[in-house]
Amino acid sequence: MTSGMVGHPSTSAIDHGLSGSLGPRLQAIQPSFKMNPGDLGILKSTLLPSIGIYSCFSLATFIAAERTRRVELKDWLWPSGQVATAWWAAIGRPMYEKGVSFLDAWTGLSWTQKLLLGCVTAWGARLFARIASRSLKRGGDDPRYEASKKEPGFWKSALFNMFLPEAAVLSVISLPFTVPFTTSGTTLSLTTTTLDTVRAAGAALFGIGFGMEVLADTQLELHRRERSDLCRHGVWGLVRHPNYLGDTLVHISFAVLNIADSFNPIVLLGPLANYAFLRYVGGDKQTEASQEERYQADDPKKFGQLKMWRKEQNSFWPSLRDLTKPWAFAVAGCGLIAVVVEEGLQTTFDMQ
Repeated sequence: MTSGMVGHPSTSAIDHGLSGSLGPRLQAIQPSFKMNPGDLGILKSTLLPSIGIYSCFSLATFIAAERTRRVELKDWLWPSGQVATAWWAAIGRPMYEKGVSFLDAWTGLSWTQKLLLGCVTAWGARLFARIASRSLKRGGDDPRYEASKKEPGFWKSALFNMFLPEAAVLSVISLPFTVPFTTSGTTLSLTTTTLDTVRAAGAALFGIGFGMEVLADTQLELHRRERSDLCRHGVWGLVRHPNYLGDTLVHISFAVLNIADSFNPIVLLGPLANYAFLRYVGGDKQTEASQEERYQADDPKKFGQLKMWRKEQNSFWPSLRDLTKPWAFAVAGCGLIAVVVEEGLQTTFDMQ
């Protein structure tokens, strides 16, 4: 709905005022996870463990989905699995492999790594709560999956055709928040000022994407309480799928935050995989195909609105005209708020 490392010298654990016996302990922890960018070890230390974790999660989810006849349980795994993988890479792995405490593992992270982990957690927790509450309120499976379940032998092939393939996709999407905790060094040579600027840009991008997701879900929920037609106002007046656009911007922000600490080009595959999945597999393409089928059969008014909406509004990326709308500025304001919050939190952590 994701092991400590040596960060940039300006944001390392030592620069955060660590002294006494804790400093040497953290220095002893971190070198064991060093790996030069491009080493074949990145496959062993990052991607393969993620595939193993997600495959186990997917298998368990498939068993629960088959018994309850609710395919949508895999949607519960999408955000929760990413958060779990990020915390395992950042905290769980050094605790398990080196026997350090939670506090030592947390303190060993640079500020940018803590920020990245916090952003992943905030995004995943909110999305999981949204998906779970909507699912429980509905009381049945997501309409997008009803047609698929009617196909002969669906449950016999679903594990290999749907659940495990998504586990592989999630492993790639998670690279921006697994690689920085299992590798060290950077392919970039940037000044401290530039790094601070890049980190602020990542925070702003996260704020914009996160804000758009929250606004989209909130406005849609309020609209459905009052009306039965399509929601086409607010951020839904910027693009037809603002929630998917927000999700894309959030995942791009994870890669941007990598640049501010320990950047490996492989992390760029994460937002690219997420974008490709949302655009061409399980996002707006699947959603609109399901809407078109259901509305054409049961709700001619909505079907007509959908056809007109497609002519007037872009599906995923806003046009230049849409960027001048008030709600576009409101979303941009979320980015500014995120930068202010990031600066405040960093100052607070530096003082501790």
